Order: sequence, then structure tokens, then C-alpha cells
Amino acid sequence: MPSSMMYYEDTYVVLPPDMQERFVNQPELEQILHDLLVEIEHQDLPTDLQNLTTINEQVQRLIKTACDLDCGDRGTWQWYVVRLDK
Repeated sequence: MPSSMMYYEDTYVVLPPDMQERFVNQPELEQILHDLLVEIEHQDLPTDLQNLTTINEQVQRLIKTACDLDCGDRGTWQWYVVRLDK
């Protein structure tokens, strides 16, 4: 039987366009994505985000279904779940 830890997502690595990786927790990732989405014009959002009414809904959709976001001139941001051993 798999351990429940296999499904626990609490740490992410974020790769901004300059490729300086950063380890963040979920609230920090949510804030990064929120700040990026605020600056993107509605018509430039990925199609699956355009029908969502709030930025918080868009952030949650990105975390659950994607691992990158094209921010036009700001480049493509990527994030991945990582599990760190203590």
C-alpha cells in the first residue's frame, strides 16, 4: 500500500525565466502565480483560465493542472512539486 506522503504536496521548485530555481511552499507559490496573473491581459491568459472569474480560481487551476505559465515578455515560469527528505 502506498504511503500517504506520496500524495502530500507542500514544497515546490519554481523556475523563473532566468532559471534561478527557488524552493517555495504552497502559499508562496500561490502568491507568485497571483502576482504573475495580475500583470497578464485577460485575452493573453491560457484558454482554460479565461472562463474563471477570480485570480484565486485561476491560481488554483494552474497549481492543479499545469506546471508552466507563459507570461509573454516576462518569459515562461515553471513549477514542480518536490519532496524533500529530512
